[in-house]
Amino acid sequence: MARLLPVIAILAAWLYAMVDCAMADRSAVRGGLSKTAWFFITVLPAVGTALWFIFGRPRRSAPPSSGGGPRGRRPMAPDDDPDFLHGL
Repeated sequence: MARLLPVIAILAAWLYAMVDCAMADRSAVRGGLSKTAWFFITVLPAVGTALWFIFGRPRRSAPPSSGGGPRGRRPMAPDDDPDFLHGL
């Protein structure tokens, strides 16, 4: 079982990298290569996966700020919305 664990981890990371590459936004892919080229690079299980995560994967964008005026984060439920409650 201990011999199988690294193989399973590599296969899981490889599958995740291929799906992540396929689902990534074409304009956000880094590394100066097209999304198709990165997909074919990720076909190499260990090396391609590492290259995708280090050089090709899009970086996370900053989360939207919650402050900054009246157009900030809106309440999720109608009973938490002051405008809705004012109209009752």
